[in-house]
Amino acid sequence: MIAAMESCAAVGEQFGQRVTLDAESIRRFATASGDLNPLHHDEAFARRSGFDALIASGTHVSALMMGLTATHFSQRCAPLGLEFTLRFVRAVLAGTTLDLRWTLTSLSPKASLRGDLARLEGRACDDRGVVYVESDALLLLRPREPR
Repeated sequence: MIAAMESCAAVGEQFGQRVTLDAESIRRFATASGDLNPLHHDEAFARRSGFDALIASGTHVSALMMGLTATHFSQRCAPLGLEFTLRFVRAVLAGTTLDLRWTLTSLSPKASLRGDLARLEGRACDDRGVVYVESDALLLLRPREPR
């Protein structure tokens, strides 16, 4: 008989962080990720394209959101991202401060993977509650191995 594993997370758990994406961080991330779209590098081009400033690449906001799940859960378990679905609702202009927030919505034991499957819902919103990105995620949360 296999003993039940104690989960390292709980349904309803919420976590997040605030980030401000300034023009320089947008340029640096786009360059590092190989995204040379002028919307992320050239303010004049961004303005001619209908934006008031540079816009962050989708991969920039996605990386911040995905990284937040890994950082949060790795404090007490061994997380592994299995799926992330992101919907880009509106462009993130340079200078925007976002509240990145995740909620754990379900947790199911998965004995064959020696952990729990965790479903999460995420959002990136500004201080007025305007949604920029919505996300769903599936993570495998395993107990940490003893050191």
